[in-house]
Amino acid sequence: MMRIEMVTIDCRDPRALGEWWARQVGGRVVEGFEGDEYLIVAAEHGPRLGFQRVGEPTPGKNRVHLDLTAPDRELEVERLLAEGALEVARHEESGFAWVVLSDPEGNQFCVSQAH
Repeated sequence: MMRIEMVTIDCRDPRALGEWWARQVGGRVVEGFEGDEYLIVAAEHGPRLGFQRVGEPTPGKNRVHLDLTAPDRELEVERLLAEGALEVARHEESGFAWVVLSDPEGNQFCVSQAH
């Protein structure tokens, strides 16, 4: 069974937008990566929010996407593909790997291994 881990938002200024959202949800900035290229905000309730820097909004890529975790990432990806998802890409950075998929309407989301 999957659970929502974090909602990630593409933006031009992760620090400013992350701090704004932290104030809105009563949360706090808990981690920043790559010199504020990526920022994580934790709220008292609900999933964490991630803010990642992009140069410009990219046509065709949604600005907000779900980051999901599963005990067995590959098994979950196979299940999702069988349910009609499409694989978009695979990534790995600093030992962390995830698969980008799109739902039947083309909305992208990511699946990683549960920690």
